[in-house]
Amino acid sequence: MFVPELPDVEGFRRVLAEHATGRPVQRVDVLDEGVLRGVTPRRFRERLRGCRFAEPRRHGKWLIVPTDGRPVLLAHFGMTGSLHWVPDGGEARHPHDRVVFVLPDGELRYRDMRKLQGLRLAADDEVEEALGGLGPDASTVSRAQLRDLLAGVRRQVKPALVDQSVLAGLGNLLADEILWRARIHPRRSCADLTPDDLARLHTAMREVLRRSVPTGRVPPRGSWLTGHRDERPGACPRCGTTLCHGRVGGRGTAWCPRCQPE
Repeated sequence: MFVPELPDVEGFRRVLAEHATGRPVQRVDVLDEGVLRGVTPRRFRERLRGCRFAEPRRHGKWLIVPTDGRPVLLAHFGMTGSLHWVPDGGEARHPHDRVVFVLPDGELRYRDMRKLQGLRLAADDEVEEALGGLGPDASTVSRAQLRDLLAGVRRQVKPALVDQSVLAGLGNLLADEILWRARIHPRRSCADLTPDDLARLHTAMREVLRRSVPTGRVPPRGSWLTGHRDERPGACPRCGTTLCHGRVGGRGTAWCPRCQPE
């Protein structure tokens, strides 16, 4: 199942920046108030109608969209959310389109099947409070910062990596891919990671994000673990060993028992 992670949200940021930044929102259609958080449909429509979105930014899996003197729009895409631009005369609205921002020559559509997260409004001085529980963004973390975040933590490394209060932006696919590249078993304790382990982990994280962000997703390439993890049983694209599948920290996980010994 598609679950938005840092590269996906960066892709949504680019969609909004390219098609909606600086242009007037003529109308807001709330098709399903189940994705609104802490605001009524009427207030949501009234506060954003006529506004212009400023340049959006991303922190972890959150999209932060300032406006020209109106509240900041905060979007979290949960497990199935996405953002789509449809020009005038384009495709009909999707059954899972929940909120639509109507602009002069098209629509920006927030689409979400499961509605686990959604959209909220915040004043400028409330944004940091709303995001205050997040760790640093994974794309900006230095090797020293990663070492400080994980060193000595007595928990398994995969649950630590996907904990948004530790490191913002990594999800299931990214964590498995990074650990596979770093040759670290997902159940290793952070407290047992050596300086060399942490260095490889940081290098792998930077490389995976560098190659994922331009595509707007974690690519299922044949040379990547993500290209084989949904196969059963699947083979390691590096050494050919049959992959292991299990749950680590409550999440479905894939790893190579040869490349990532426990």
